[in-house]
Amino acid sequence: MDLAPVTLSESAGVRYLHLGTIWVQGAMRIRKPQVVELEYIQRMLASLLWLPTEALGQGRAVQLGLGAAAITRFTHKALRMPTTVVEINPEVIDVCRLWFHLPVGDARLEVVQGDAGSWLASAEPQTATLLHVDLYDHEAAAPVLDDEAFYAGCRTLLADGGVLSVNLFGRNASFERSAARIAAVFGPGRVWSLRPTREGNTVVIATRDVDLPDRATLGARAATIEDRFGALGLPARKWVRMLRPYQE
Repeated sequence: MDLAPVTLSESAGVRYLHLGTIWVQGAMRIRKPQVVELEYIQRMLASLLWLPTEALGQGRAVQLGLGAAAITRFTHKALRMPTTVVEINPEVIDVCRLWFHLPVGDARLEVVQGDAGSWLASAEPQTATLLHVDLYDHEAAAPVLDDEAFYAGCRTLLADGGVLSVNLFGRNASFERSAARIAAVFGPGRVWSLRPTREGNTVVIATRDVDLPDRATLGARAATIEDRFGALGLPARKWVRMLRPYQE
């Protein structure tokens, strides 16, 4: 497989990761590496709204597609969750270790260099509380892994009460196809989306057998998330206003 070369750029105190094009694949504020810089990455962490406040940080986090390691840094350091990340491009891993504060030699962090689909097929079922999926290549046209079999593997990996968060392009025809596949696997009433970002990224959330909490519970959880992680760029109260149930 030919993998795109990894390049970096910097502007206004932010370091960006690219895969051989101008498309931004990830970002980090150089002097505040724990801040989640990109808006769509922040919204991927809306997955936290489905977890009871007392359960934040419990269980295991899995990330498919490393990007600039923002979610990995958050689940590993801020949430202190055992974290596994799977990335096919070894250069991305090396660059993240050198330039994006990806930890090395930490027993709570497993970095797997390999194909996310192959890894998922052999992973132990029901072992992830949070699963974040961001699998776009350098062309950024559609997710690299995007069929019902892949999303079924995601559901199988989730523990009861687990939450999947997927980055999709909401202004592209592929979004509707992808969202429909996720809904077919996770079932009615288990899939939601947030409003698209200005760039067109739409985050889709799906759960394994968990309903959306009532508004009062959502508001309380959002307030707790902002109290704990607002300084890291998580505007959780805004997420609550953006949530929409998936409708065919």
